[in-house]
Amino acid sequence: MKKLFKFIGITLLLFIGAIAIYYFVNNESLPEGEKGEKADLLAQKMLVAIDHENFKNAEILEWNFRGNHFYKWHKQEHIVEVSWDKNKIILHLKDTQKSKVYIENQLVENQEMIQKATDFFNNDSFWFIAPHKIFDKGTERSIVNYEGKDALLITYSSGGTTPGDSYLWILDENFMPIAYKMWVKIIPIGGVSATWNDWKKTEAGFKIPTKHTLSLFGLEIKIGDGKAYNKKANELADKILEAINHKAYQNTQFIEWSFREKRFFKWDKKQHIVDVSWDSIRVNLHPNTIEKSTVYFNEKIQQNPDEKVIQRAVDIFNNDSFWLVAPHKLYDDGVIRTIQKIENKDALHVKYTTGGSTPGDSYTWILDENYVPKSFKMYVPSMNMIGLEATWEDWITTQSGTLLPKNHIVAGKTPLPMGNVKGYN
Repeated sequence: MKKLFKFIGITLLLFIGAIAIYYFVNNESLPEGEKGEKADLLAQKMLVAIDHENFKNAEILEWNFRGNHFYKWHKQEHIVEVSWDKNKIILHLKDTQKSKVYIENQLVENQEMIQKATDFFNNDSFWFIAPHKIFDKGTERSIVNYEGKDALLITYSSGGTTPGDSYLWILDENFMPIAYKMWVKIIPIGGVSATWNDWKKTEAGFKIPTKHTLSLFGLEIKIGDGKAYNKKANELADKILEAINHKAYQNTQFIEWSFREKRFFKWDKKQHIVDVSWDSIRVNLHPNTIEKSTVYFNEKIQQNPDEKVIQRAVDIFNNDSFWLVAPHKLYDDGVIRTIQKIENKDALHVKYTTGGSTPGDSYTWILDENYVPKSFKMYVPSMNMIGLEATWEDWITTQSGTLLPKNHIVAGKTPLPMGNVKGYN
C-alpha cells in the first residue's frame, strides 16, 4: 500500500512539475502598447477589412458553438434565441426582465437559466464576432509591435462576463485578422493564441469564422452552421420583383432600347449577346466570351477587332443596361440588401460588391405604394455621387410581360430617356 501511495505521489509531483514547466515556458506577460490616434486608425482599418458596416446592418445571425449551444440572434431587435439540451431561452439583451425560459417546450420562471444563457451568449458570440467589438463601450485600444509589425491590443475594462480580458489582434497585409493572443481570466496562461483565418462570406456581406485552433494543446473550437442574412430586406426585394414581374423578365429573350437617343441596343438575353451601336460603330458583344466579339465600322466588319472599342462597348452596356433593368438585379451575385428609412418609410439599399464596371457602388430604392421603384439615390464613389437622386418613371408592360422604365430625370432636371423600349420572345 505504501508503494502505491508513493507511486501516486511521485506521479502527482511529476504532473504538477510538467504543468509548472509548461506554464513558465509558455506564459507571456501582457504587452504594453501605444494608445491614441494611431491605435484607433489601425482599428478602423481592421473594421473596413471585415466589412463592419455590413455587420452593423445585419438583421439575423445564426450559429452554433461546438455543436452544443445554438443561436439565432435578431440583431436589430437585440433579441437572441439560445438553445441547448432541452432548453430554449428568448434572451432580451437590452432588458433581461423580458426574457422567457422554456424547458421541454414549457414556459417556466427561472432566473438562473437566463443568467446561464447570458453567459453562454457572451462567450460564444465573442468567438463568432469578436473583431466587430473593438470599439465597444469600455474598450481600450493600443498599438503593439509584434514580430516587427503593428498589432492591435484590445482591453475590455467593462462589459461582457469577464471584464479585464485583453486580446492582441494579429493582422495580415490587408488588416484582416488572422489570429489573436489572449490574456483572460478563464485561462491561467497568458498569451495563448487562437486562429482567426477560417472565414466564409455571408449573405449579409461580411465574413464569419468557421473554426479556431488554440495553441493550448491544439484545441479546436468549431463554429457550426454560421450564417447572417437580412430577412426584412429580402422580403422587400421580393415585393419589388413581384411588382415589376421579374419572372417574366427572367423568361424574356430579347430587349431593345436606346440611351439618350445616342446609343442603341438589341440584347439577346438568353444567349447574353448584345448589339451595341453608337455613331458609325456597331459591336456584336459577347460579354461572357469577349474574344468572340466583332466590330463593325459603317457596317463593315473589322478583321482585327479593336480591343479598345470592344471595351468601350462593355462599359456602355454595363452602364446603359443598368438604367433599364437595375430593379431586376436585386439578387445578382455579390449584392447586399439592407433596409433604410426614407421619410419614415422602408427603402431598399443595395450594394454591388462585384460585377459591372464599378463594383462598390450602392443605390437606395424609393418605392411607390405598389412597391414599384419611383426613384433611387446613387452612391457612386468613382463619380463623386453621394445620394444623387434619379427618378424611374413611365414604366411599361412589355410584350413579354415584364415591366421596364422609359424615362428618368436625374437631379431633378436632366432627362435620361430610354427610347423605344421593347421586351419580347
